[in-house]
Amino acid sequence: MLAAVFAIGLSGCAPDPVSDSFLKGENTGYVAADGAIVEIPIAERSEPVDFSGITETGDDFDSADNAGKVTVVNFWYAGCAPCRIEAKDLEGVWQEYGGEDVAFIGINTRDQADTAQAFSDEFGITYPSLIDVNTAEAKLAFSKVVPIQATPTTLVLDRQGRVAARIIGPIDGTSILSTLVKDALAETP
Repeated sequence: MLAAVFAIGLSGCAPDPVSDSFLKGENTGYVAADGAIVEIPIAERSEPVDFSGITETGDDFDSADNAGKVTVVNFWYAGCAPCRIEAKDLEGVWQEYGGEDVAFIGINTRDQADTAQAFSDEFGITYPSLIDVNTAEAKLAFSKVVPIQATPTTLVLDRQGRVAARIIGPIDGTSILSTLVKDALAETP
């Protein structure tokens, strides 16, 4: 156990080969996306997405807990280089908006809880993530209303739990996601 903790601690000091390969344009370790941003007009939004699961810390999560909040949902996994690069920006938007009116939840599609927790520790992520690798129930719930074909993908849900916006691929800084969150907050329910 001590060796594993020591290895994780050292990994923070070592070069990150997955991120390095992404920065070099090698597209290693993730599904490439086109960076498309899609906003869905209120009249064209689907039904609310109901999803649930267990977080990396073993807590139960249900989307009903976020009723009335704008919710940012990020599909990711630890070996995904763009996920590593966007992590600080996602956390930045969470720190700016998270609270009474805005919730964040990650959906980890490939890792077990210990790997997801190590990622959160390394990148300073303070919002929870569902561990969806064994059941894919959360991803399936969203696939009924919006395709999740690339990792990372970030969704903004309106206060009713409907998909209001989708970013395919990594977010590029905090500006666009902040704007999408502000737009969703400004909508009248």
